[in-house]
Amino acid sequence: MELIKLKLLDTDGMTLLTAPAAGQVSLVYMNAYKPGDRVSLEIGTPGQYVVIQFEDTMAPALVYVVKREINFHIPFGEQAITYSPKSFAGACHIIRARFATPEEIAARRNLAYNPYDEHGDTGFFPHASANVETRGEAVFAARNAVDGVYENDAHGTWPYQSWGINRDPNAALTLDFGRAVIVDELRLTLRADFPHDSYWTQATVAFDDGSREVLQLTKTAAPQTFAITPRTAKSLKLFELKKAEDPSPFPALTQLEAWGTEAP
Repeated sequence: MELIKLKLLDTDGMTLLTAPAAGQVSLVYMNAYKPGDRVSLEIGTPGQYVVIQFEDTMAPALVYVVKREINFHIPFGEQAITYSPKSFAGACHIIRARFATPEEIAARRNLAYNPYDEHGDTGFFPHASANVETRGEAVFAARNAVDGVYENDAHGTWPYQSWGINRDPNAALTLDFGRAVIVDELRLTLRADFPHDSYWTQATVAFDDGSREVLQLTKTAAPQTFAITPRTAKSLKLFELKKAEDPSPFPALTQLEAWGTEAP
């Protein structure tokens, strides 16, 4: 029987709180977080679908875990401003994790959604990364495009974080699923803080199977939906972003969605 072990660790790796391993685990931490604290999740066999909720003010997310241990670092300082001010605050926190049900795994869903994504090799997917993020600031990180926050009529701190490209025409965002999935629809929500913002008129999405989709975009705050020929892929890249001919130099992406199902 597969089990989950959930722990809260401090900056030195000392255990602050743990619970007996089970298929569904919950921790209640009755203290304020400190810089360096992190949530540790352990499973016996890599390659498991787990529903995580590392912060009780945030929605759960179904993720694919490829390591025996993964960590989520409690955000502080600049990293914290891309989350709600209510998140990770106070002295009472619930941390949850459970194995996903077969029905949840089989369902058609947004395969890009992961509000707990971080920089680096996280060991759980989906995972977003980019070759450029404006000034290296957290409010313009690639992870912001998969966090499920769609507010896009401003820019900056939560809820207006986005993927910013630092005016780089060669900017590219990579979305890694960590396993084979079938993608049949793409949705892009552009940041729409007009007239501060510009927008893209065209974008290319390249899949790791060698196929491509060229998307024609318009100036709108609404999600733009593209039904595509279903294809099996482990990753995709959003690039070849063509900026509109307008005075603003600041196009940005609020959300990238990849809808589909698990590959057989």
